[in-house]
Amino acid sequence: MGTRLPLVLRQLRRPPQPPGPPRRLRVPCRASSGGGGGGGGGREGLLGQRRPQDGQARSSCSPGGRTPAARDSIVREVIQNSKEVLSLLQEKNPAFKPVLSIIQAGDDNLMQEINQNLAEEAGLNITHICLPPDSSEAEIIDEILKINEDTRVHGLALQISENLFSNKVLNALKPEKDVDGVTDINLGKLVRGDAHECFVSPVAKAVIELLEKSGVNLDGKKILVVGAHGSLEAALQCLFQRKGSMTMSIQWKTRQLQSKLHEADIVVLGSPKPEEIPLTWIQPGTTVLNCSHDFLSGKVGCGSPRIHFGGLIEEDDVILLAAALRIQNMVSSGRRWLREQQHRRWRLHCLKLQPLSPVPSDIEISRGQTPKAVDVLAKEIGLLADEIEIYGKSKAKVRLSVLERLKDQADGKYVLVAGITPTPLGEGKSTVTIGLVQALTAHLNVNSFACLRQPSQGPTFGVKGGAAGGGYAQVIPMEEFNLHLTGDIHAITAANNLLAAAIDTRILHENTQTDKALYNRLVPLVNGVREFSEIQLARLKKLGINKTDPSTLTEEEVSKFARLDIDPSTITWQRVLDTNDRFLRKITIGQGNAEKGYYRQAQFDIAVASEIMAVLALTDSLADMKARLGRMVVASDKSGQPVTADDLGVTGALTVLMKDAIKPNLMQTLEGTPVFVHAGPFANIAHGNSSVLADKIALKLVGEEGFVVTEAGFGADIGMEKFFNIKCRASGLVPNVVVLVATVRALKMHGGGPSVTAGVPLKKEYTEENIQLVADGCCNLQKQIQITQLFGVPVVVALNVFKTDTRAEIDLVCELAKRAGAFDAVPCYHWSVGGKGSVDLARAVREAASKRSRFQFLYDVQVPIVDKIRTIAQAVYGAKDIELSPEAQAKIDRYTQQGFGNLPICMAKTHLSLSHQPDKKGVPRDFILPISDVRASIGAGFIYPLVGTMSTMPGLPTRPCFYDIDLDTETEQVKGLF
Repeated sequence: MGTRLPLVLRQLRRPPQPPGPPRRLRVPCRASSGGGGGGGGGREGLLGQRRPQDGQARSSCSPGGRTPAARDSIVREVIQNSKEVLSLLQEKNPAFKPVLSIIQAGDDNLMQEINQNLAEEAGLNITHICLPPDSSEAEIIDEILKINEDTRVHGLALQISENLFSNKVLNALKPEKDVDGVTDINLGKLVRGDAHECFVSPVAKAVIELLEKSGVNLDGKKILVVGAHGSLEAALQCLFQRKGSMTMSIQWKTRQLQSKLHEADIVVLGSPKPEEIPLTWIQPGTTVLNCSHDFLSGKVGCGSPRIHFGGLIEEDDVILLAAALRIQNMVSSGRRWLREQQHRRWRLHCLKLQPLSPVPSDIEISRGQTPKAVDVLAKEIGLLADEIEIYGKSKAKVRLSVLERLKDQADGKYVLVAGITPTPLGEGKSTVTIGLVQALTAHLNVNSFACLRQPSQGPTFGVKGGAAGGGYAQVIPMEEFNLHLTGDIHAITAANNLLAAAIDTRILHENTQTDKALYNRLVPLVNGVREFSEIQLARLKKLGINKTDPSTLTEEEVSKFARLDIDPSTITWQRVLDTNDRFLRKITIGQGNAEKGYYRQAQFDIAVASEIMAVLALTDSLADMKARLGRMVVASDKSGQPVTADDLGVTGALTVLMKDAIKPNLMQTLEGTPVFVHAGPFANIAHGNSSVLADKIALKLVGEEGFVVTEAGFGADIGMEKFFNIKCRASGLVPNVVVLVATVRALKMHGGGPSVTAGVPLKKEYTEENIQLVADGCCNLQKQIQITQLFGVPVVVALNVFKTDTRAEIDLVCELAKRAGAFDAVPCYHWSVGGKGSVDLARAVREAASKRSRFQFLYDVQVPIVDKIRTIAQAVYGAKDIELSPEAQAKIDRYTQQGFGNLPICMAKTHLSLSHQPDKKGVPRDFILPISDVRASIGAGFIYPLVGTMSTMPGLPTRPCFYDIDLDTETEQVKGLF
């Protein structure tokens, strides 16, 4: 072949690159009786011998032989088929163009040009990474690992010296990008008979294709593979055996080489023949093919293109066809990649439960189940490897890129779990949520996802204990769920407190510096140049100053830009901590000497009360989160205008601190079904729901027939109302079903039973049958059903059954719930037996979801703030009217004047009663709802009126939960966590 290209490449060829050293491609041929002997003077032949002189042998074409034109047609056929398949893929995916990356150690322009021309003809992109010839194994692997993680590259091939083809190098390739079929995984699948699931060596495949296209029937033929190693040897043997051939593989130094060559019908050379092996060892008529492993390195053998053996004279075939088949593998890789981008049915392996009686503690149950590795779970539910970031063994963050990948996938069904007005002990909404998804997926084989809030560590060490569900319906590992998780709340704490520090620091510096000094420090001279930062340019634009050169501002503009003039009395932004600490509810800051006499009263809130948590829960993208963070109002200036995080110049830094927290956290239930744990805003001063992003990703992953079950904090009058009017407005998602959780215990309390106090044993009224108390208390259940119906969504009542509940009590509740308008009412036993105990609930939810939802909002956000508050108070709580304090009215007027009057309302009131008075149970009537104050979370996007006093920093009880929490220092296991 020399420096010329075969006909097919010359026809496809681009303007040539500077040629490298002359190269020749070894070819299959037929040996003849005159082909032996090592005479002098002739050019080198196929087997490394001197080419016979004229008269020693002459060439002739055998009946099965092919001409170079026929050979070119095979290559063209492969390339044309690849092009057509790629075109079909691109019709449905116009932006798709597969990329083949080739790592080349050395300089071989010929092989580079062959690859380039064939890829270009087929419509592929190709990139060459050219490394020095003396590159080390470690350097090659480093490049491989980079390409493995590059989602733009769909195939990877190696053109490196043979001594670098170690197992370590080959198995560094991702099997799904290994278009040369050299990794153990691809070879293993080939040997196992799963060729359709793997990539087959293009060289080995080219050998088979050339023989069959030449009319050679391989069935029963004796094949001898000589000098092949590793992946090529294994692939050749496997493919020949599939064709019914008797295959043997030996090395050049094997003693029986001569006899084996005599017996062979076909000889395949896997490496260059040593000089000492005479050509006469090959019988006349034997078909010989050279597919030396040097092909993979781009170092094809040099020698004569013609051998006179009385057989077909063939040229360049193996290398050229193998290059074309590599392109074919690339198209297959792209097709597989596209298939992976689409939603597919889950192949979920559920975990088996073995419930015990009596039911052990939550942590004992959690510890008794071994969770699946989170990467296994992620793969089962259709997440790609580059879409998760693993934290330990059982937690992972999910990247938002999955939404773009599945943007055309229809959403699944959307289910909200809410509850009746609870006792202080809680009625098990989280437990019902987990039990429902376990029933749907582990027992009814329906894709389902639970989406839960992340619990604050404050209550975990205070009164409530864990919040991962309970019994045999919980998220595992429960100690990881309740402690730290992946650090999202810590990120919120850091971001919140950075903003708080920025506020007080800015006030201090403005109080102690002139306009000029302040300006010079805000826009410093760096290397003789003064420049505005991006966020400062945004502030200039907001101020109406259309300048970009800091030296051109007038004195008035300098003052306007440099001074925020924050009114300390209007600061609403507090510092936060994720610990219950009553002594931080009111503090004085700035008492150090360095603060120059600037001090003020302030407070700490619990971390989950931060507006940043609400922003996290309502955002739908990184860009949206950044915009929301920038809009957060922290105070007013002395002229009454809002001061935002953007004005303080801290938005970018807040976004950086929150860049990982925005990704939902993947965990699993006791039965191995998926759970997203993400965001945990307060359910009083915020909306009390998990994140919009978790819901959106889950709805795509479950598929059109699947279910996403999420939970709203507190009773339906608070959490559900906010879910509909705030979260659904922000997300644009439409719920299909509401599951309303009730307990006999709570209904007895609403029917006039004695008070229920956390940590105090229940009175006998709650542990013995009392039909009358249950009947009287069902008024609260009926009211919550009516509240749900205001939004046009069907409701299924889930009665969370306790062991003290009687059949008569259970039947009564279910009957009264149906009479009140519930689609169905079902007793649930998931706490004691897992998902099996909620199968009836799952069936009821599926049936309800098949009905058409007539979802509607309760109010139009464009109506005045007061009217929106009144609508909620009257339609949801049952109040006669509202009463605004002078302060509340002043705040409403200010927010309206500032342009925030069209935001939805987030009522902050007690969850222990429909009214503002916690001791008023059942369904209070004819009460006036007092609004003591009104505040705004502008970044999150809502106004929150305060009904009475509202604590945002819990305190610890006399005997907190931390008395029971301990660590076994030998096993490192947590003890006593609920």
